[in-house]
Amino acid sequence: MIVKKGNFWALLPLIIFILVYFSASTYLNDFYSVPALVVFMLALVIAFVQFPKISFNTKAEAFCKNAGEETIVLMILIFLLAGAFGSLGSTIGAVESTVNLFLNYLPASFIVSGFFLLSCFISTALGTSVGTIVTVAPIAVQMDKMIPGSMPILLGAVVGGAMFGDNLSFISDTTIAATRTQEVSMKSKFKTNFRIVVPAAIVSAIIYFSLSQHFDTTNFQGKQLDFDLILVLPYLLVFGIAMSGINVIWALIVGILSFLGIGLFYSGASMLELVSSINEGFKGMFELSIICLVIGGIVGIIRLNGGLDFIIYHLTKNIKTKRQAEISIASLTALANACLANNTITILICGKIAKDISDHHDLEGKRVASILDTVSCFVQGILPYGAQVLAAVAAANAVSSVTKVSSIDVLSNLYYPFLTGICTLIFILFFQPKSSKKID
Repeated sequence: MIVKKGNFWALLPLIIFILVYFSASTYLNDFYSVPALVVFMLALVIAFVQFPKISFNTKAEAFCKNAGEETIVLMILIFLLAGAFGSLGSTIGAVESTVNLFLNYLPASFIVSGFFLLSCFISTALGTSVGTIVTVAPIAVQMDKMIPGSMPILLGAVVGGAMFGDNLSFISDTTIAATRTQEVSMKSKFKTNFRIVVPAAIVSAIIYFSLSQHFDTTNFQGKQLDFDLILVLPYLLVFGIAMSGINVIWALIVGILSFLGIGLFYSGASMLELVSSINEGFKGMFELSIICLVIGGIVGIIRLNGGLDFIIYHLTKNIKTKRQAEISIASLTALANACLANNTITILICGKIAKDISDHHDLEGKRVASILDTVSCFVQGILPYGAQVLAAVAAANAVSSVTKVSSIDVLSNLYYPFLTGICTLIFILFFQPKSSKKID
Protein backbone atom coordinates (compact mmCIF):
# COMPACT_ATOMS: atom_id res chain seq x y z
CA MET A 1 0.00 0.00 0.00
CA ILE A 2 1.47 3.36 -1.06
CA VAL A 3 0.92 6.24 1.39
CA LYS A 4 0.87 9.72 -0.09
CA LYS A 5 2.79 12.52 1.64
CA GLY A 6 -0.45 14.45 2.03
CA ASN A 7 -0.93 18.10 2.93
CA PHE A 8 -0.09 19.58 6.32
CA TRP A 9 -2.50 22.51 5.93
CA ALA A 10 -5.42 20.12 5.62
CA LEU A 11 -4.95 19.56 9.36
CA LEU A 12 -5.69 23.23 10.12
CA PRO A 13 -9.28 22.58 11.37
CA LEU A 14 -8.00 20.02 13.88
CA ILE A 15 -5.10 22.26 14.92
CA ILE A 16 -7.45 25.22 15.43
CA PHE A 17 -9.75 23.05 17.54
CA ILE A 18 -6.92 21.91 19.82
CA LEU A 19 -5.46 25.43 20.15
CA VAL A 20 -8.78 27.13 20.86
CA TYR A 21 -10.05 24.40 23.20
CA PHE A 22 -6.78 24.05 25.11
CA SER A 23 -6.03 27.78 25.42
CA ALA A 24 -9.59 28.69 26.43
CA SER A 25 -9.75 25.87 28.97
CA THR A 26 -6.37 26.84 30.41
CA TYR A 27 -7.40 30.49 30.65
CA LEU A 28 -10.63 29.57 32.43
CA ASN A 29 -8.82 26.95 34.52
CA ASP A 30 -11.58 24.50 33.64
CA PHE A 31 -11.36 21.97 30.80
CA TYR A 32 -15.08 21.26 31.01
CA SER A 33 -16.55 24.76 30.84
CA VAL A 34 -15.65 25.20 27.17
CA PRO A 35 -18.34 23.59 24.96
CA ALA A 36 -16.45 21.22 22.70
CA LEU A 37 -19.28 21.11 20.15
CA VAL A 38 -19.08 24.88 19.55
CA VAL A 39 -15.33 24.69 18.95
CA PHE A 40 -15.82 21.71 16.63
CA MET A 41 -18.33 23.74 14.61
CA LEU A 42 -15.67 26.45 14.25
CA ALA A 43 -13.29 23.79 12.97
CA LEU A 44 -15.97 22.61 10.52
CA VAL A 45 -16.40 26.11 9.08
CA ILE A 46 -12.64 26.34 8.57
CA ALA A 47 -12.66 22.95 6.83
CA PHE A 48 -15.40 24.16 4.48
CA VAL A 49 -13.58 27.43 3.69
CA GLN A 50 -10.16 25.87 3.10
CA PHE A 51 -8.93 24.96 -0.39
CA PRO A 52 -11.50 26.93 -2.44
CA LYS A 53 -10.47 25.05 -5.60
CA ILE A 54 -12.35 22.08 -4.18
CA SER A 55 -16.05 22.80 -4.51
CA PHE A 56 -18.22 23.20 -1.43
CA ASN A 57 -20.51 20.43 -2.72
CA THR A 58 -17.57 18.03 -2.81
CA LYS A 59 -16.63 18.92 0.77
CA ALA A 60 -20.23 18.67 1.94
CA GLU A 61 -20.51 15.25 0.32
CA ALA A 62 -17.33 14.11 2.11
CA PHE A 63 -18.71 15.46 5.39
CA CYS A 64 -22.07 13.69 5.05
CA LYS A 65 -20.59 10.43 3.80
CA ASN A 66 -18.15 10.15 6.72
CA ALA A 67 -20.54 11.50 9.37
CA GLY A 68 -23.07 8.88 8.34
CA GLU A 69 -20.65 5.95 8.29
CA GLU A 70 -22.04 2.71 9.68
CA THR A 71 -19.42 2.75 12.44
CA ILE A 72 -20.49 6.17 13.70
CA VAL A 73 -24.23 5.51 13.50
CA LEU A 74 -23.91 2.23 15.42
CA MET A 75 -21.66 3.97 17.95
CA ILE A 76 -24.33 6.61 18.57
CA LEU A 77 -26.99 3.92 18.97
CA ILE A 78 -24.87 2.18 21.60
CA PHE A 79 -24.22 5.49 23.36
CA LEU A 80 -27.97 6.15 23.61
CA LEU A 81 -28.76 2.67 24.90
CA ALA A 82 -25.90 2.87 27.42
CA GLY A 83 -27.22 6.22 28.65
CA ALA A 84 -30.71 4.78 29.14
CA PHE A 85 -29.35 1.70 30.94
CA GLY A 86 -27.25 3.80 33.32
CA SER A 87 -30.07 6.24 34.03
CA LEU A 88 -32.56 3.45 34.80
CA GLY A 89 -30.08 1.85 37.21
CA SER A 90 -29.83 5.09 39.16
CA THR A 91 -33.59 5.68 39.13
CA ILE A 92 -34.60 2.35 40.66
CA GLY A 93 -31.76 2.40 43.20
CA ALA A 94 -29.54 -0.28 41.65
CA VAL A 95 -26.38 1.82 42.03
CA GLU A 96 -27.03 2.54 45.71
CA SER A 97 -27.89 -1.09 46.36
CA THR A 98 -24.64 -2.24 44.72
CA VAL A 99 -22.56 0.16 46.84
CA ASN A 100 -24.31 -0.92 50.04
CA LEU A 101 -23.78 -4.59 49.19
CA PHE A 102 -20.02 -4.05 49.07
CA LEU A 103 -19.86 -1.88 52.18
CA ASN A 104 -21.74 -4.43 54.26
CA TYR A 105 -19.07 -7.07 53.72
CA LEU A 106 -15.98 -4.83 53.72
CA PRO A 107 -13.45 -5.77 56.48
CA ALA A 108 -11.84 -2.82 58.26
CA SER A 109 -8.31 -3.92 57.34
CA PHE A 110 -9.33 -4.10 53.70
CA ILE A 111 -11.00 -0.69 53.60
CA VAL A 112 -8.85 1.07 50.94
CA SER A 113 -8.47 -1.93 48.66
CA GLY A 114 -12.18 -2.54 49.14
CA PHE A 115 -13.06 0.95 47.93
CA PHE A 116 -10.77 0.42 44.93
CA LEU A 117 -12.49 -2.87 44.02
CA LEU A 118 -15.91 -1.35 44.70
CA SER A 119 -15.14 1.44 42.24
CA CYS A 120 -13.87 -1.13 39.74
CA PHE A 121 -17.18 -2.98 39.85
CA ILE A 122 -19.39 0.13 39.84
CA SER A 123 -17.53 1.68 36.92
CA THR A 124 -17.71 -1.57 34.95
CA ALA A 125 -21.45 -1.75 35.62
CA LEU A 126 -22.17 1.92 34.89
CA GLY A 127 -19.65 2.43 32.08
CA THR A 128 -18.73 5.89 33.38
CA SER A 129 -15.73 6.82 35.50
CA VAL A 130 -17.05 10.26 36.46
CA GLY A 131 -20.44 8.81 37.42
CA THR A 132 -18.69 6.26 39.63
CA ILE A 133 -16.60 8.94 41.34
CA VAL A 134 -19.61 11.13 41.98
CA THR A 135 -21.39 8.11 43.50
CA VAL A 136 -18.61 6.60 45.62
CA ALA A 137 -16.35 9.57 46.52
CA PRO A 138 -18.79 11.15 49.02
CA ILE A 139 -18.95 7.81 50.88
CA ALA A 140 -15.14 7.64 50.90
CA VAL A 141 -15.00 11.16 52.33
CA GLN A 142 -17.33 10.18 55.17
CA MET A 143 -14.93 7.36 56.08
CA ASP A 144 -12.38 10.00 57.15
CA LYS A 145 -14.49 10.61 60.27
CA MET A 146 -14.04 6.98 61.35
CA ILE A 147 -10.53 6.53 59.95
CA PRO A 148 -8.69 9.88 60.32
CA GLY A 149 -6.28 10.74 57.52
CA SER A 150 -7.73 8.20 55.10
CA MET A 151 -9.47 10.65 52.73
CA PRO A 152 -6.64 11.30 50.19
CA ILE A 153 -5.75 7.64 49.76
CA LEU A 154 -9.41 6.61 49.60
CA LEU A 155 -10.07 9.19 46.89
CA GLY A 156 -7.04 7.91 44.97
CA ALA A 157 -8.44 4.39 45.23
CA VAL A 158 -11.87 5.54 44.03
CA VAL A 159 -10.47 7.42 41.01
CA GLY A 160 -8.21 4.49 40.10
CA GLY A 161 -11.05 1.99 40.34
CA ALA A 162 -13.31 4.30 38.34
CA MET A 163 -10.79 4.36 35.49
CA PHE A 164 -10.85 0.55 35.45
CA GLY A 165 -14.41 0.65 34.10
CA ASP A 166 -13.36 2.89 31.23
CA ASN A 167 -10.94 0.13 30.28
CA LEU A 168 -13.21 -2.89 30.53
CA SER A 169 -16.89 -1.91 30.67
CA PHE A 170 -18.94 -2.97 27.67
CA ILE A 171 -21.00 0.22 27.92
CA SER A 172 -18.16 2.70 28.49
CA ASP A 173 -18.08 5.41 25.81
CA THR A 174 -14.31 4.92 25.44
CA THR A 175 -14.75 1.17 24.87
CA ILE A 176 -17.56 1.78 22.38
CA ALA A 177 -15.50 4.37 20.49
CA ALA A 178 -12.37 2.20 20.45
CA THR A 179 -14.12 -0.95 19.21
CA ARG A 180 -16.29 0.78 16.61
CA THR A 181 -13.46 2.84 15.10
CA GLN A 182 -11.35 -0.31 14.78
CA GLU A 183 -14.31 -2.44 13.70
CA VAL A 184 -13.73 -5.19 16.27
CA SER A 185 -16.08 -6.93 18.68
CA MET A 186 -16.46 -5.93 22.30
CA LYS A 187 -15.59 -9.47 23.37
CA SER A 188 -12.26 -9.61 21.53
CA LYS A 189 -11.23 -6.18 22.78
CA PHE A 190 -12.26 -7.14 26.33
CA LYS A 191 -10.05 -10.23 26.29
CA THR A 192 -7.06 -8.23 25.06
CA ASN A 193 -7.67 -5.41 27.53
CA PHE A 194 -8.07 -7.94 30.34
CA ARG A 195 -4.48 -9.05 29.88
CA ILE A 196 -3.29 -5.44 30.20
CA VAL A 197 -5.37 -3.91 32.97
CA VAL A 198 -6.03 -6.78 35.38
CA PRO A 199 -2.34 -7.03 36.42
CA ALA A 200 -2.40 -3.27 37.01
CA ALA A 201 -5.57 -3.62 39.10
CA ILE A 202 -4.15 -6.50 41.16
CA VAL A 203 -0.93 -4.62 41.93
CA SER A 204 -2.93 -1.49 42.79
CA ALA A 205 -5.13 -3.45 45.22
CA ILE A 206 -2.04 -4.92 46.92
CA ILE A 207 -0.44 -1.47 47.22
CA TYR A 208 -3.59 0.00 48.75
CA PHE A 209 -3.86 -2.91 51.18
CA SER A 210 -0.24 -2.42 52.27
CA LEU A 211 -0.51 1.35 52.66
CA SER A 212 -3.73 1.16 54.68
CA GLN A 213 -2.36 -1.13 57.39
CA HIS A 214 -1.13 1.80 59.49
CA PHE A 215 -4.63 3.34 59.73
CA ASP A 216 -6.44 3.23 63.05
CA THR A 217 -9.67 1.37 62.25
CA THR A 218 -10.91 0.95 65.81
CA ASN A 219 -13.71 3.46 65.17
CA PHE A 220 -14.79 1.73 61.98
CA GLN A 221 -18.09 0.09 62.70
CA GLY A 222 -19.61 -1.90 59.85
CA LYS A 223 -23.21 -0.71 59.69
CA GLN A 224 -25.79 -2.95 58.10
CA LEU A 225 -26.91 -1.07 55.00
CA ASP A 226 -29.94 -1.94 52.91
CA PHE A 227 -29.30 -3.66 49.60
CA ASP A 228 -31.19 -5.87 47.18
CA LEU A 229 -29.47 -8.48 45.05
CA ILE A 230 -32.28 -8.36 42.49
CA LEU A 231 -31.39 -4.76 41.68
CA VAL A 232 -27.79 -5.80 40.97
CA LEU A 233 -28.73 -8.62 38.58
CA PRO A 234 -29.22 -6.52 35.39
CA TYR A 235 -25.58 -5.38 35.60
CA LEU A 236 -24.40 -8.99 35.78
CA LEU A 237 -26.83 -9.94 33.02
CA VAL A 238 -25.51 -7.32 30.59
CA PHE A 239 -21.92 -8.30 31.34
CA GLY A 240 -22.66 -11.99 30.84
CA ILE A 241 -24.54 -11.50 27.56
CA ALA A 242 -21.82 -9.25 26.14
CA MET A 243 -19.13 -11.72 27.17
CA SER A 244 -21.01 -14.54 25.44
CA GLY A 245 -20.30 -12.81 22.13
CA ILE A 246 -23.81 -11.45 21.50
CA ASN A 247 -23.80 -7.91 20.13
CA VAL A 248 -23.66 -5.35 22.95
CA ILE A 249 -26.76 -3.65 21.49
CA TRP A 250 -28.82 -6.71 22.39
CA ALA A 251 -27.12 -6.92 25.78
CA LEU A 252 -28.13 -3.33 26.55
CA ILE A 253 -31.68 -3.87 25.31
CA VAL A 254 -32.04 -6.88 27.61
CA GLY A 255 -30.56 -4.84 30.47
CA ILE A 256 -32.99 -1.98 29.87
CA LEU A 257 -35.96 -4.36 29.73
CA SER A 258 -34.75 -6.00 32.95
CA PHE A 259 -34.59 -2.66 34.74
CA LEU A 260 -38.03 -1.76 33.39
CA GLY A 261 -39.48 -5.03 34.64
CA ILE A 262 -37.86 -4.69 38.07
CA GLY A 263 -38.91 -1.06 38.30
CA LEU A 264 -42.53 -1.75 37.42
CA PHE A 265 -43.23 -5.04 39.18
CA TYR A 266 -40.70 -5.07 42.02
CA SER A 267 -39.66 -1.54 42.97
CA GLY A 268 -43.06 0.04 42.38
CA ALA A 269 -41.87 2.77 40.02
CA SER A 270 -44.40 4.19 37.59
CA MET A 271 -44.09 3.73 33.83
CA LEU A 272 -43.90 7.50 33.37
CA GLU A 273 -41.03 7.73 35.83
CA LEU A 274 -39.11 4.97 34.07
CA VAL A 275 -39.75 6.36 30.58
CA SER A 276 -38.62 9.79 31.81
CA SER A 277 -35.47 8.18 33.16
CA ILE A 278 -34.76 6.59 29.77
CA ASN A 279 -35.25 9.96 28.12
CA GLU A 280 -32.85 11.58 30.59
CA GLY A 281 -30.32 8.89 29.74
CA PHE A 282 -30.74 9.69 26.06
CA LYS A 283 -30.32 13.41 26.77
CA GLY A 284 -27.06 12.75 28.56
CA MET A 285 -25.68 11.26 25.35
CA PHE A 286 -27.06 13.80 22.87
CA GLU A 287 -24.05 16.13 22.85
CA LEU A 288 -21.58 13.26 22.57
CA SER A 289 -23.63 11.78 19.71
CA ILE A 290 -23.63 15.06 17.77
CA ILE A 291 -19.90 15.44 18.42
CA CYS A 292 -19.40 11.97 16.91
CA LEU A 293 -21.22 13.05 13.74
CA VAL A 294 -19.33 16.34 13.45
CA ILE A 295 -15.92 14.75 14.11
CA GLY A 296 -16.64 12.05 11.53
CA GLY A 297 -17.57 14.69 8.96
CA ILE A 298 -14.56 16.90 9.70
CA VAL A 299 -12.22 13.92 9.45
CA GLY A 300 -13.84 13.13 6.07
CA ILE A 301 -12.99 16.62 4.77
CA ILE A 302 -9.48 16.44 6.22
CA ARG A 303 -9.02 13.11 4.49
CA LEU A 304 -10.29 14.60 1.21
CA ASN A 305 -7.71 17.38 1.50
CA GLY A 306 -4.82 15.03 2.31
CA GLY A 307 -4.51 15.64 6.05
CA LEU A 308 -4.74 12.02 7.17
CA ASP A 309 -2.22 11.01 4.52
CA PHE A 310 0.18 13.61 5.97
CA ILE A 311 -0.15 12.25 9.54
CA ILE A 312 0.12 8.63 8.50
CA TYR A 313 3.10 9.30 6.24
CA HIS A 314 5.10 11.14 8.90
CA LEU A 315 4.11 8.78 11.71
CA THR A 316 4.97 5.67 9.77
CA LYS A 317 7.71 6.60 7.30
CA ASN A 318 10.45 5.18 9.57
CA ILE A 319 8.41 2.29 10.94
CA LYS A 320 9.95 -1.10 10.32
CA THR A 321 7.98 -3.31 12.71
CA LYS A 322 4.44 -3.70 13.97
CA ARG A 323 5.75 -2.84 17.42
CA GLN A 324 6.84 0.58 16.17
CA ALA A 325 3.46 1.08 14.48
CA GLU A 326 1.66 0.42 17.77
CA ILE A 327 3.98 2.79 19.63
CA SER A 328 3.21 5.51 17.08
CA ILE A 329 -0.54 5.03 17.72
CA ALA A 330 0.01 5.10 21.48
CA SER A 331 2.12 8.28 21.25
CA LEU A 332 -0.46 10.07 19.09
CA THR A 333 -3.25 9.07 21.49
CA ALA A 334 -1.32 10.21 24.57
CA LEU A 335 -0.46 13.59 23.05
CA ALA A 336 -4.03 14.22 21.90
CA ASN A 337 -5.51 13.28 25.28
CA ALA A 338 -3.08 15.51 27.16
CA CYS A 339 -4.24 18.42 25.00
CA LEU A 340 -7.97 17.63 25.08
CA ALA A 341 -8.36 16.14 28.58
CA ASN A 342 -11.18 14.00 27.19
CA ASN A 343 -10.47 10.35 26.42
CA THR A 344 -13.62 9.74 24.39
CA ILE A 345 -13.05 12.68 22.02
CA THR A 346 -9.39 11.64 21.79
CA ILE A 347 -10.35 8.16 20.60
CA LEU A 348 -12.91 9.56 18.15
CA ILE A 349 -10.26 11.84 16.64
CA CYS A 350 -7.37 9.35 16.66
CA GLY A 351 -9.44 6.25 15.89
CA LYS A 352 -9.65 6.83 12.14
CA ILE A 353 -5.92 7.56 11.89
CA ALA A 354 -5.17 4.48 13.99
CA LYS A 355 -7.38 2.35 11.72
CA ASP A 356 -5.50 3.52 8.64
CA ILE A 357 -2.13 2.82 10.30
CA SER A 358 -3.45 -0.55 11.42
CA ASP A 359 -4.61 -1.48 7.91
CA HIS A 360 -1.35 -0.29 6.34
CA HIS A 361 0.84 -2.29 8.73
CA ASP A 362 -1.48 -5.28 9.17
CA LEU A 363 -1.99 -4.78 12.91
CA GLU A 364 -4.56 -6.69 14.95
CA GLY A 365 -7.67 -4.55 15.39
CA LYS A 366 -8.31 -5.80 18.92
CA ARG A 367 -4.79 -4.78 19.96
CA VAL A 368 -5.16 -1.31 18.43
CA ALA A 369 -8.55 -0.82 20.11
CA SER A 370 -7.04 -1.82 23.45
CA ILE A 371 -4.07 0.52 22.98
CA LEU A 372 -6.38 3.43 22.15
CA ASP A 373 -8.48 2.71 25.23
CA THR A 374 -5.73 2.03 27.78
CA VAL A 375 -3.42 4.85 26.69
CA SER A 376 -6.21 7.44 26.65
CA CYS A 377 -7.44 6.27 30.07
CA PHE A 378 -3.88 6.25 31.43
CA VAL A 379 -3.30 9.86 30.41
CA GLN A 380 -6.81 10.96 31.41
CA GLY A 381 -6.40 9.43 34.84
CA ILE A 382 -3.19 11.32 35.69
CA LEU A 383 -4.23 14.77 34.44
CA PRO A 384 -4.69 17.20 37.36
CA TYR A 385 -7.18 19.03 35.13
CA GLY A 386 -9.00 15.86 34.03
CA ALA A 387 -12.67 15.37 34.86
CA GLN A 388 -12.02 12.33 37.04
CA VAL A 389 -9.56 13.99 39.44
CA LEU A 390 -11.57 17.22 39.50
CA ALA A 391 -14.77 15.29 40.26
CA ALA A 392 -13.11 13.56 43.22
CA VAL A 393 -11.79 16.85 44.60
CA ALA A 394 -15.16 18.56 44.12
CA ALA A 395 -17.03 15.70 45.82
CA ALA A 396 -14.63 15.72 48.75
CA ASN A 397 -14.70 19.46 49.30
CA ALA A 398 -18.48 19.56 48.95
CA VAL A 399 -19.02 16.92 51.62
CA SER A 400 -16.26 17.87 54.06
CA SER A 401 -16.03 21.41 55.39
CA VAL A 402 -13.06 20.56 57.62
CA THR A 403 -10.58 18.53 55.56
CA LYS A 404 -9.85 19.91 52.12
CA VAL A 405 -8.00 18.04 49.37
CA SER A 406 -6.37 19.13 46.13
CA SER A 407 -5.69 17.44 42.79
CA ILE A 408 -2.12 16.76 43.93
CA ASP A 409 -3.41 14.97 47.06
CA VAL A 410 -5.44 12.65 44.85
CA LEU A 411 -2.70 12.13 42.25
CA SER A 412 -0.11 11.27 44.91
CA ASN A 413 -2.32 8.37 45.99
CA LEU A 414 -3.29 7.25 42.49
CA TYR A 415 -1.63 4.06 41.23
CA TYR A 416 -3.88 2.28 38.77
CA PRO A 417 -3.59 4.70 35.80
CA PHE A 418 0.22 4.82 36.09
CA LEU A 419 0.42 1.03 36.28
CA THR A 420 -1.94 0.79 33.29
CA GLY A 421 0.44 2.95 31.27
CA ILE A 422 3.38 0.72 32.27
CA CYS A 423 1.45 -2.47 31.50
CA THR A 424 0.41 -1.11 28.09
CA LEU A 425 4.03 -0.31 27.22
CA ILE A 426 5.11 -3.80 28.32
CA PHE A 427 2.26 -5.28 26.26
CA ILE A 428 3.44 -3.44 23.14
CA LEU A 429 7.15 -4.12 23.63
CA PHE A 430 7.16 -7.73 24.80
CA PHE A 431 3.86 -9.36 23.85
CA GLN A 432 3.69 -9.02 20.10
CA PRO A 433 1.79 -11.70 18.12
CA LYS A 434 4.00 -14.52 16.91
CA SER A 435 3.42 -13.42 13.32
CA SER A 436 4.95 -9.97 14.04
CA LYS A 437 7.58 -9.46 11.37
CA LYS A 438 9.48 -6.57 9.90
CA ILE A 439 7.45 -4.57 7.44
CA ASP A 440 8.76 -4.43 3.94
